[in-house]
Amino acid sequence: MDNKAALILGSSSPFRRELLERLQIPFTTCSPDVDETPLKGESPKDLSLRLSVLKAQAVAAQHPHCVVIGCDQVLELNGRPVGKPGNFENAFKQLSEMSGQTVTFHSAMTVIDAKGNLQSTVVPTFIRMRNLPPEGIREYLEREKPFNCAGSAKIEKLGIALVAECKSDDPTAIIGLPLIELTTMLAQAGIHVLPELN
Repeated sequence: MDNKAALILGSSSPFRRELLERLQIPFTTCSPDVDETPLKGESPKDLSLRLSVLKAQAVAAQHPHCVVIGCDQVLELNGRPVGKPGNFENAFKQLSEMSGQTVTFHSAMTVIDAKGNLQSTVVPTFIRMRNLPPEGIREYLEREKPFNCAGSAKIEKLGIALVAECKSDDPTAIIGLPLIELTTMLAQAGIHVLPELN
């Protein structure tokens, strides 16, 4: 594996870090500091893409000549973005609104190579939520406390019990780092996970 440029994952998510570790390539992490406020009229998909670019650029500015991965995930419900609840009351409201609905998780990813070239993509995951009675929502929130998670549902943990169906071209996209697409993007950036397959 002739990977000369250092690889940086621009995320503080332990779940994204665990996913990237699956590829068995050395990397470090760096948490980007960007304003995540949606722009007026911005679609959830466009928001996720813009934030992934901003995060990658913020990290690349601090670490030139490295390969940087920036990522963001935005939950869409009925055409609008659903953010992080921050507390129990907001989380209860979010999950009540999502009960029985199909929602879309837009998992955006940007890779900036050591020369500053940029690649971006958005991989959608369609989730059909179970019918969630108030008692079940309350028990879930008390056990998981997913108040820093968009949509209040940590699919990578106990939140999977809230899901009736999940559809995506990449099973890792729902956790926030679509590895199938990432391996292609990394190869374009000069980092080959399995060189003989490229």
